[in-house]
Amino acid sequence: MSEAADGPVEVVAKAASGVSRAGVIGISVGVLAAGAAAGVAIERLTVGRATRRRARAELDAGAPYGSLRGRPLTVAAPDGSELYVELDGTGWAEPDGDGSGAEPLTVVFCHGYCLNQDSWHFQRTALREGMRLVFWDQRSHGRSERSRSYVAGEPASIDQLGGDLKAVIDAVAPTGPLVLVGHSMGGMTLMALADQHPELFRERVAGVALVGTLAGNWDQVSLGLPSAGAKLFRKAAPGVMRLLGRQVELVEATRRFGSDVTSVFYRRFSFGGRDVDPGVVRFAEQLLDATPIDVVAEFYPVFGAHEKTAALAALRGLPVLVLAGTKDLLTPPVHSEAMAEQLPGAELVLVEGAGHLVMLERPELVDRRLVDLLRRAAAFRGAAPLPSAVLDRI
Repeated sequence: MSEAADGPVEVVAKAASGVSRAGVIGISVGVLAAGAAAGVAIERLTVGRATRRRARAELDAGAPYGSLRGRPLTVAAPDGSELYVELDGTGWAEPDGDGSGAEPLTVVFCHGYCLNQDSWHFQRTALREGMRLVFWDQRSHGRSERSRSYVAGEPASIDQLGGDLKAVIDAVAPTGPLVLVGHSMGGMTLMALADQHPELFRERVAGVALVGTLAGNWDQVSLGLPSAGAKLFRKAAPGVMRLLGRQVELVEATRRFGSDVTSVFYRRFSFGGRDVDPGVVRFAEQLLDATPIDVVAEFYPVFGAHEKTAALAALRGLPVLVLAGTKDLLTPPVHSEAMAEQLPGAELVLVEGAGHLVMLERPELVDRRLVDLLRRAAAFRGAAPLPSAVLDRI
């Protein structure tokens, strides 16, 4: 199925230790991706730089994106790392749901690489009335603590993120039907949970949304580069990431120049269209820029090791939404099609012209599809019906 799109991106970010920003990422990876983006980069860097900077300053001062907040709490991950969680939506105020005796859905959102829970800004806005929503920052991202196991020398892994998600669910929603929504790395986190706890999906999960993600074969993604450029990128990127993670001073020294390069890079890999609200584009830049450079390096290796196609079996028979933008360069739609083939009955939505951050680029479309998934999920588990304020968005 193909529809008109809305969508941002998610890839490498800026900064280290709260001071340095990933200007160097834009330079290093931008060089590797020159065959795909050089023409645009040259134009953007040489025409209207002062105008762009003034526009960014104005948007930074006034943009409301990412300002929504819920009730905060922290949850201990299996290794003790403190995970930052927020409970949002007015449904938590009704301990017995709608009074029908049926338990309400709890919807858990998992964000992607180099982002945080605020990347779900539009969906949070659309679903707050009468719903129980859970947003959390994955370890080392956003307001969550830096991964204690990584600091102690253990490599990061998607399996570890699956364990973190289980800890969040156990802490804030130990009973009742669940809908799990994951974007990019967040979708991989859901697959890791399914691999580790298939019984949870048999007994409690009422629906799953896999947005701009993949089940494996990350090393086959070309990033929109010619085959030779993609091969060079795959060969060089791991070493570049390790170097960037150790070169805080170099990152800081190139930060001012790199901000213009990274804006080109972010735009190309986040959004598919040119008509995206400039405020949304700037919001995406801010999310990506907030990720320390050493966190970028910490998680980059996990994608090549991610292989959870077999874990999709735990989702079969459930209401499932698989959604991606047709211009997603990071998790191309062919991967969504492959997952949908493994899940008979899943709804496959390919959003025409949208990029990797589809939930930011085409929020109204994504909201409608999510509401429809929630409606089907509530019926599947006999949960309390959705409030009319949410159903009206279909």
